[in-house]
Amino acid sequence: MKLIPPLLLLSAGSLLWAKDHGEPPFLAPFELGEDTLAVNDWWNRKNSKIIDLKVSRDETVAFGIYTTHAGVLKLSAQLYPLYPKETRTVRLEVERDGKWVEIAQQEVHELGWSTSFRIEDWDMTQDVKYRLLHGEKASFEGLIRKDPIDKDEITLAALSCNSNRDRGLREEYVRNLNAQDPDLIFFAGDQSYDHKQHTAAWLKFGLAFKETFRNRPCITITDDHDIGQGNLWGENGKKSQTDVGDDGGYIYHAEYVKMVERQQCGHLPDPYDPTPIGQGINVYYTNLIVGGVDFAILEDRKFKTGPKDRHPMKGPRPDHIRDPEYDPKVVDVPGLKLLGDRQLFFLEDWSDNTDGVTMKAVLSQTGFCGGAHLHGNPENRLHADMDSNGWPQAGRNRALELIRKANAVHIAGDQHLATLIQHGIDEHSDGPWAFVVPAIVNSYYGRWWWPEDEKAGPNAPEGTTLSWVGDYKDGFDNKITMHAYANPDPDRSKKNLEGRADGWGLIRFHKVEQDVTFECWPRFADVTQPDAAQFPGWPKTISLD
Repeated sequence: MKLIPPLLLLSAGSLLWAKDHGEPPFLAPFELGEDTLAVNDWWNRKNSKIIDLKVSRDETVAFGIYTTHAGVLKLSAQLYPLYPKETRTVRLEVERDGKWVEIAQQEVHELGWSTSFRIEDWDMTQDVKYRLLHGEKASFEGLIRKDPIDKDEITLAALSCNSNRDRGLREEYVRNLNAQDPDLIFFAGDQSYDHKQHTAAWLKFGLAFKETFRNRPCITITDDHDIGQGNLWGENGKKSQTDVGDDGGYIYHAEYVKMVERQQCGHLPDPYDPTPIGQGINVYYTNLIVGGVDFAILEDRKFKTGPKDRHPMKGPRPDHIRDPEYDPKVVDVPGLKLLGDRQLFFLEDWSDNTDGVTMKAVLSQTGFCGGAHLHGNPENRLHADMDSNGWPQAGRNRALELIRKANAVHIAGDQHLATLIQHGIDEHSDGPWAFVVPAIVNSYYGRWWWPEDEKAGPNAPEGTTLSWVGDYKDGFDNKITMHAYANPDPDRSKKNLEGRADGWGLIRFHKVEQDVTFECWPRFADVTQPDAAQFPGWPKTISLD
């Protein structure tokens, strides 16, 4: 067994275990506290509070997750931790003429217990049953769906922010999503809030949601909490020198970051440009075409400049501005990056490509403006937040210009606050539409859209019961037109579950009409019932003609 040089000492128990079993345990290159269950002598550790990892050996395959694009199947297998003498080989079988046929084998990466298959010349015109096998009995079965190119409507379910304040199994989401039967599911980030224990948290995420993506393609992308940070300004992969990363870069060891991205993103289509960034951290920005709808998948934090020492301080910390009298131009410093040159080049190329494409959408972690006024609690008003993609403004506008050029809509998460906004670049409403979906569990850090003067903006859309809609500017002077928002109740107690504004988004792409319908559903709705209601302000249909 190949050993990664350790930065830690083995416990006495692990040395005894290794002696009894003939070979040493695999070692992580990062400090033990960053994921005690990803490798090392995990069997000697205390049981995880997140999920029980000591499963029966016929249950070692936790789940599979996949996409198909341009005749290529990408499928990841996530396993529970393995003992040293267990096989590291996972087998992929498909059903042909009623019989299971093995088509590939892959070795599990011992740092995080996952692996990914890449199968070329995949027939995307047929539904195909698959199963992942490990050892003698462990398996996970599912269905690779055919590409729904013949459908006039393609549906995307979008979710984000799976807070660990609620360790439940998300049965209500699984029931509703399977009832709606989307063609594609998108998890926009923060699938894990257990910063130092991603392996256990990712397994718990899969245990909760695997019945939604067992039989349909799914996109998962990482956000800040997934890789162990409260906020992330990746700055092309540099190593952060602060505890919070506001100088730009990554706090945890690069191998930890790579493990997280391998677990969550290994099944995505091949990256547009696979060249690693700093510290050898990989990239995954790419596109995926489903039923003629082309989805660009961005990493909107990986190349972004950190705010520390990059602008005149206007708040108690580098990323927060509380002074409403400041001049927003002073923080739009020349040379700052948002998406980075590489992703802008990708977006430009993607916007020009229309082969086999009827509609387009951009998927990313967070929104391109400051869409919230109150942060954390109703008493905490924040004028501008540099964690949002509203800053730097020049980078924000360039990204929106390319999304507009593609005639695409934008879908994201992260904010714990559902909003439907049409961006303005030069003038109000001259930019693309953006739907930021609500949090899966909104008990961690609530946000509110709450203008200080409590007035509607000019050009308020008709036919809505919401008070604060119309044309506004965010704290960076970005032009936005608010069409809908779903504020939590000020009382966000544990007993007030339905007041937290948890939920998910469903986006319907009408290919013939060139319309997009945005739906926003509360967590505890039952979509199978005729009286099931969305959040006020939704649904909203917009035309892309």
